[in-house]
Amino acid sequence: MADEIVSPSGLPIAPVYRPAPIDYDATLGDPGVFPYTRGVQPSMYRGRLWTMRQYAGFGTARQTNTRFRLLLEKGQTGLSVAFDLPTQMGIDSDSPRALGEVGRVGVAIDTVEDMHVLLDQIPLDTVSTSMTINATAATLLAMYIVVAEERGIPRSKLSGTIQNDILKEYIARGTYIYPPAPSLALISEIFRFCAEDVQSWNPISISGYHIREAGATAVQELAFTFADAMEYVAGAIRAGLAVDHFAPRLSFFFAAHNDLFEEVAKFRAARRMYSRLMRDRFNAGDASCRLRFHTQTGGVTLQAQQPLNNVVRVTVQALSAVLGGTQSLHTNGYDEALSLPTAEAATLALRTQQIVGYESGAALTADPLAGSYYVEALTDAIERDAMALLERVDELGGAAKAIEAGFFQEEIARSAYEFQLRVERGETTIVGVNKFADGSEIPVFPSPDFSALEREQVTRLKAVRGARDAMATSSALAALGAAASNYSVDDDSPRAHLMPLIIDAVRTRASVGEISDVLSGVWGNYRPGM
Repeated sequence: MADEIVSPSGLPIAPVYRPAPIDYDATLGDPGVFPYTRGVQPSMYRGRLWTMRQYAGFGTARQTNTRFRLLLEKGQTGLSVAFDLPTQMGIDSDSPRALGEVGRVGVAIDTVEDMHVLLDQIPLDTVSTSMTINATAATLLAMYIVVAEERGIPRSKLSGTIQNDILKEYIARGTYIYPPAPSLALISEIFRFCAEDVQSWNPISISGYHIREAGATAVQELAFTFADAMEYVAGAIRAGLAVDHFAPRLSFFFAAHNDLFEEVAKFRAARRMYSRLMRDRFNAGDASCRLRFHTQTGGVTLQAQQPLNNVVRVTVQALSAVLGGTQSLHTNGYDEALSLPTAEAATLALRTQQIVGYESGAALTADPLAGSYYVEALTDAIERDAMALLERVDELGGAAKAIEAGFFQEEIARSAYEFQLRVERGETTIVGVNKFADGSEIPVFPSPDFSALEREQVTRLKAVRGARDAMATSSALAALGAAASNYSVDDDSPRAHLMPLIIDAVRTRASVGEISDVLSGVWGNYRPGM
C-alpha cells in the first residue's frame, strides 16, 4: 500500500495500537527478574545512574590525558579510550605503514610508558576505563595492568572493559590482524584470565554499534551481535571454561539512533532475547543471562550541514538509551561530523546526559514506557524478526562461517544501500540535508598538526627502546612466540596461557607492534577471501 508506514527497520507501524494479551511473567517480568525485558536491576537508576562514559582519544597520550581530566572534573563517571589506527592494527608509530595516521582517529600508544602518561593522575582504583580496542586488546589490557602494578594498585581494584570483539571487525570495521581461529582462541584465553585475575573487568564488549554504523538496521544490529556472542560463548565452553565462570562479565555495546520508540523497543527486546538464548542454548544461570550494555549515540546520524541540529539528535538518542535501560552511555559532540570534538562540544555532550539524568524525570522509575501498546508491540516485533535472522546465521553454521560466506556483509550492504535510496528520494527526512536546507556553508574547523604529533611520538618511542633492557625484551618476546605456536591450529586442544607472557613482555617495554609481529609471525595475517 502506498500509504503504509514502516519503522527504520522496515517494521509496519499501525496508526493506533490497542491492548494485546500477554503473559506478564513470561514476556516482561519485573525489572531485575528473568527475562529482564524491563531492566537488569530491580530499581534501575533509582539505585545508581548509568555510567556517563565519554569516548575520547586523539594525538598523544598527554593531550588525551588532558581531555580525560577535564571530563572527570565536569562530572564524567568513567573513561572511554579511542586509539589511533596504528595502535588498533598492531603497528608502531615509527613504522612506514603508520605514516600519516599517527594520532589521527585516537590516541597513539606504543609502549606502557605511553599508557602511564595517558592515565596520569587518574585514580585507577576508583575510575572504570573502557578501551575500544580489538586485535591488540590483550596487549592494551596488559599495559593497563602493568601501569596499575607499577603504581602499587592490585588487579582486584581495577574495573573496566576491553572491546575485544574481533568478529565484528571481519564484518564491519576491518581492524583485524590475525585469522579467526587463533583470534577466537586468544579471546577465550582473555575470558579465562579476567575471570581468574581481574574479576571486575569485562573481558569483551560485543559490539552492535559498529554493525549499525556500517548500515545495519536495528533488527540486524541485534541478530548479528548475538550471533557473534553465541560464537564467543560456545568457543569459550569448548576451551574448557564453565559458562557461569565467565559469562556474567560479558558486556555489549549498542547504537542509539533517531527513532525514539524503535530504539527503546530494541533495547528491551535485546535483554529478553539474550536471556533466552543464554538459558536455552547454554543452561546459563541468572547472572549469565543479564544483558549489560554500553550505548553510544549514532555517529553516522551526525550531519555536517547545520551541525547544531546534532545537539537535538543526540538528545533524542540519549533519551532512548536511558528509557531503554542502558548501563553506560556516550553522547557524541555536535561537531564530530566535521572534526575531532572541541572541548566545548564534548562538555555540552556530557551536560546532555546530566540533564537527562537529573532533570528529565526519565530516571525516576524503571522501564517507564512499559505497558505502552506501541512499545510492547515493537518490542515483540523486533525480537521476532531478529530471532528469525539469527536462525539464518545458525543455518550457515554460526557467525564465523556466515562471515566466510559473506552473509553479514551482504545483508548490511543491502540495508545501507536501501537507506541511501530512501534519503535521495526524500522518503526519509534528514533535517537540514534533504529537507529544510538553508544553503548555509558547512563550517570549517582547524585541524591539529598531525605531522608534528607523529614526530613527537616517534621520538618518544625511540627513547623508550634506547633505555630498555634489550635482552630482557627479546627473551620475553621469544617466550611469547613459543607459547603462541599452539594457538595456530584450528582445534580446541589445551593451549598455553598467553596473557601472563604478554604482561611480561609489556613490563620489559616491548611495544604494541613488536608483540603483534611476534603473534602474526606464528599465526599469519588474515586476508579476506584467502
